[in-house]
Order: sequence, then C-alpha cells, then structure tokens
Amino acid sequence: MDVVAPHNPWAGEVALVVDGQARTCKLTLGALAELEAALATDTLVELVKRFESGGFSTRDVLALIVAGLRGGGWQGSASDLVSAEIEGGVVRAAEAAAELLARAFATP
Repeated sequence: MDVVAPHNPWAGEVALVVDGQARTCKLTLGALAELEAALATDTLVELVKRFESGGFSTRDVLALIVAGLRGGGWQGSASDLVSAEIEGGVVRAAEAAAELLARAFATP
C-alpha cells in the first residue's frame, strides 16, 4: 500500500514519501532563496528552462527536493538524502521537482 503525504496542490504543495515517511514539499520564499544559493545562481529562470527542455541534472533535482522538503518543515540537508529511499525512485523525484517548480510559479 502506498503512503500519501497530505498536501494541497492549490497551495503549491507536492507529496513525496522519503524513507517510508509521507512528506509535504513546498517552495516557500525562504526555500527558493536556499535553492538559489545551493545552485549558485542569481535567478531560477535558467532552472525552469532546464526542466522545460528536459535538460536538468540530478543536482537540480536534489536541490529542488531539499528546498521543497525544507519549505514543508523538514530540518534535514542534502547529505541526509544521499542514502534515503524516495518512493518511486529517481523518476518520482524528478516529477516532484518539476511539480514544485510548476506550482511555485503558477498563477491562480
């Protein structure tokens, strides 16, 4: 049976299960600032373009997942996810990262 994190997509939230624990991810303003710092970029436009074109890296996915988890209240870091199991694997992680970006910048 799959575990589902409680989430509200209309509030920009994305569900993700990490190590069997349901988590809610969200790119808050603080999480976006951390994301920019982690990717050493002044703007997230390049990151959005990479996802739109399919040219994103695993580093991009990891940074987005960490930022989203932290925006959802998680207190961990990227090093905590190195050995973590994400339900659905790399494909689900990439989908969640893309969903986070799309929902963070969607207009109502």
